[in-house]
Amino acid sequence: MDQDKRYEEALKWIHGLGRFGIKPGLERMNALLEMLGNPHQQISFVHVGGTNGKGSTAAMLASVLKTAGYNIGLYTSPYLLSFTNRMAVNGTDIDHGELAELVEEVRPLVDRVLSNPELGQPTEFEVVTVLALTYFARQKVDLVVLEVGLGGRLDATNVVNPLLSIITNISLEHTEVLGDTIGKIAGEKAGIIKAGKPLLTASADQEVLKLFEDRCYQLGSPFYRIYKPFEAADDKPEKRPTAIPLDITSEGQYFSYRGFKWHFDKLFIPLRGQYQVENACTALAAVEILNGQGFAVSEEAVRKGLASTIWPGRLELLQKEPPVIMDGAHNPAAIEKLAEAFPLYFNYKKLILVFGMLADKDMESMLKTILPLADRVIFTRPLLPRAAEPDLVAAFATEKLGFEKEYYVIRHYGEALDKALEMADPGDAILVTGSLYTVSDIRAYWIENYR
Repeated sequence: MDQDKRYEEALKWIHGLGRFGIKPGLERMNALLEMLGNPHQQISFVHVGGTNGKGSTAAMLASVLKTAGYNIGLYTSPYLLSFTNRMAVNGTDIDHGELAELVEEVRPLVDRVLSNPELGQPTEFEVVTVLALTYFARQKVDLVVLEVGLGGRLDATNVVNPLLSIITNISLEHTEVLGDTIGKIAGEKAGIIKAGKPLLTASADQEVLKLFEDRCYQLGSPFYRIYKPFEAADDKPEKRPTAIPLDITSEGQYFSYRGFKWHFDKLFIPLRGQYQVENACTALAAVEILNGQGFAVSEEAVRKGLASTIWPGRLELLQKEPPVIMDGAHNPAAIEKLAEAFPLYFNYKKLILVFGMLADKDMESMLKTILPLADRVIFTRPLLPRAAEPDLVAAFATEKLGFEKEYYVIRHYGEALDKALEMADPGDAILVTGSLYTVSDIRAYWIENYR
């Protein structure tokens, strides 16, 4: 069987595991990893959790460390264009052949776990995480920046004992799994805090901070937080890292960083949105903490690493005429950040919104926030079983929320983009959002048909 065929067979098997859904717990992970010689115990980690911003923070952190000369693994989800995006070393995705070989090695081990009635069927995310941890160990990376999948305490990634845990922020999401209050969700995410290992957070919620502080005290773990420049000053913020927004350009933005010890002026990130300055601050605070653990990083590496960060699908300008902007905002907090940032970073006469979301998200809150920006809306859906049907989303917008502007229901995401481009007059802009899966599907369609 040739390499391409083996890769396709590997993906088919992996995705076939998706029908087993989400099953919180670490027993299956521990069993699989033990059969493989516990590869995760051979490497160092930074574990990144939180509701929003964890992917961008992880990408910037990995880019800075890579630029400093370290061999860095990055594990994120979901992927944007190719499944192999999920596990990369120094910015290069895993090779198709290497992934196929790993699957062929791990597949019989999954069958062995399945044969144990006390363990049962491993899920897709568990198996992918096992593949990634094994790959990174065999690549002999110096450190892996590991993004949490869902929650924290019982997430498949929580088998690692990291040098540092990061929890970016907390808002209501996945309430059916994590709990229906901020406190319950924060408690689940705090499960990635490890005894004696530091926690860094960007949260400003007093309830969340108290919970984190108490957990760190119980575990003897150092507790760090950043100071948000967009909020009123509180207790001695000068003692915590802050990022001060400066200039916005068409390519990104500049900011100054005031850290625990570092003071850097006019740093550049090729990412748009005020919240990305906060994410950059979090990444740099993490680098400072790692700096004290033996990871030497120069100012030059900080500047070059931030400036070379690649993290598509977040306020990404895909084309300039007409402007097509893609953002993977997928929950109320992320949509709110998007709605705040969009008018600051893009000029337009009218906005055509292409919107597709997942059925398990807070439809009412997301639509209430994003619809006021739009002059015309195309409701669509990503190619995913969990996607919300666009006719139902449109009905909710019009019947429940009183949306009265021009709209269309176009189920196929590619045809939705075609319609948006056809409708756009000079000076209009197109925004694709609602889910990273929607962005991924439409971005791939655009590359195939319009680039």
